[in-house]
Amino acid sequence: MNGALKVSLRQESPIPVDATFECSPGDILALVGPSGSGKSTLLRAIAGLNKVRSGRIECGGSVWFDTHSNTHATPQARRCGLVFQSFALFPLMTALDNVAVAVEGSSLALRRDRALGWLQSVNMDGLQNRLPSALSGGQRQRVAVARALAREPAVLLLDEPFSAVDQITRRKLQTELAELREAMAMPVVLVTHDLTEAQLLADQVCVLHRGKTLQQGPVEHVMRAPASARVARLLDQRNLFSATVTAQNEEEGWTELDWFDRPLRCRYSDTFRPGDSVAWLVPRGYVRMHRPDHPSSGDDENAVSGEIIELVVLGDEVQIAMTVEGVEGTLSFSVAVPVAERNALAKGVPVSVSLIAEGIHLMAAE
Repeated sequence: MNGALKVSLRQESPIPVDATFECSPGDILALVGPSGSGKSTLLRAIAGLNKVRSGRIECGGSVWFDTHSNTHATPQARRCGLVFQSFALFPLMTALDNVAVAVEGSSLALRRDRALGWLQSVNMDGLQNRLPSALSGGQRQRVAVARALAREPAVLLLDEPFSAVDQITRRKLQTELAELREAMAMPVVLVTHDLTEAQLLADQVCVLHRGKTLQQGPVEHVMRAPASARVARLLDQRNLFSATVTAQNEEEGWTELDWFDRPLRCRYSDTFRPGDSVAWLVPRGYVRMHRPDHPSSGDDENAVSGEIIELVVLGDEVQIAMTVEGVEGTLSFSVAVPVAERNALAKGVPVSVSLIAEGIHLMAAE
């Protein structure tokens, strides 16, 4: 019976680990962080391929690893479906036989029949008799996923499964996994460097740095409200600045900041007091360009002006970086291509924007 995966692991060497996270049945948890942050180490520890010095791993009420009780279940006993970055298929076995080896049962015919069903579930029907060398990268990835699922695992572990394929194939495979997950009742842990992939596929994200859990939560919450400036940088968040709290008004629901000698109003936060140094973040979606015939009004709009220094067209959006008068650093925002064309936006053009108070998130200064 499937249940939640709960992980709490610690060690100082050879790879530092201080990680705690959970994943509910049917959810995808993305482990994100820079290279060397311990993501793959944690995945292998869950699978029983690496042994961490201390901690506990529990899945569906079964304890797989616990240093206090000296429990260390074998990889076979843990029933993990693991998809490696390299896929790790048997080169001399057909796609069907690669999957059949993971199916339980004494009858070869029964195992092959069930393996064929798993291949069909990942859109590999008709290719079951091909060797891995005769399959594309995307097809080999599908076989690896089918083999992992054929174990009927208690947890599915994906170690950067899309990194070995081209961008177009990657997007197709991500869509297929998003569709396939609807039928999955087990926790799924995805290791990825691709933040867009995490946002597309995951329900929860766990941010790691040097083996330590910095924050776990729903993807959109963590992206919009990182726990610290370090988390914001690891998530490649732009529009990250520092300021000083100057006033608080709980009744009216606002906190005011001094940002390079200019007032900035944001949502009320009872974490800070006047005089505190803070880091603050405003997501691009809360940076709104003024229309020439509709200037900003009201303190909550935090109007600022500057000059465009970078303009990049990405699909139907234009990503813009601007200076702000008297401020160190740049401010980023996006507009639709027709808006940019209508306003003749280009490098060197002056522009005014509002930093919407509701979207400004405060964090402790580093």
